[in-house]
Amino acid sequence: MNSRRDIRGSNSRAALFDGIEEGGIRATSYSSHEIDEHDNDRAVEGLQDRVNILKRLTGDIHEEVEGHNRMLDRMGDDMDASRGILSGTVDRFKTVFETKSSRRMATLVASFVALFLLVYYLTK
Repeated sequence: MNSRRDIRGSNSRAALFDGIEEGGIRATSYSSHEIDEHDNDRAVEGLQDRVNILKRLTGDIHEEVEGHNRMLDRMGDDMDASRGILSGTVDRFKTVFETKSSRRMATLVASFVALFLLVYYLTK
C-alpha cells in the first residue's frame, strides 16, 4: 500500500514541480496575462452573442406590441361605432315606449323573441 502511495506521490510531485528549475520557475509557453486576455476575449464573444439574441428578442417583442396596439385601436374604433348604433337604438326604444299601444306591441315582440330563444336552446 505504501508503495502505491509512493508511486502516486512521486508522479504528483513531478507534475507539481514540473515547471520549477533551479533558480526559479521556467517560463511557460503562455503567460498568465495572455491566458487572461484569451479568456476575456471568449467571455466578450459570449456576451456579444447574448446581446445579439436579446436584441433580436426585443425587436420581436416590439413588433408584437405594435401589432397588438393596432388591433386594440381598431377594436376601440369598432366599439365607438357600435356605441353610436346602440345609443340610436335605445333612443328609438324610448320613443316606442312613450305610447301605451307601443308598449303592448313591444311586450308582444319581446315575448316572441324570448320564446324563439327558448325553443332554439331546447332544440340545440
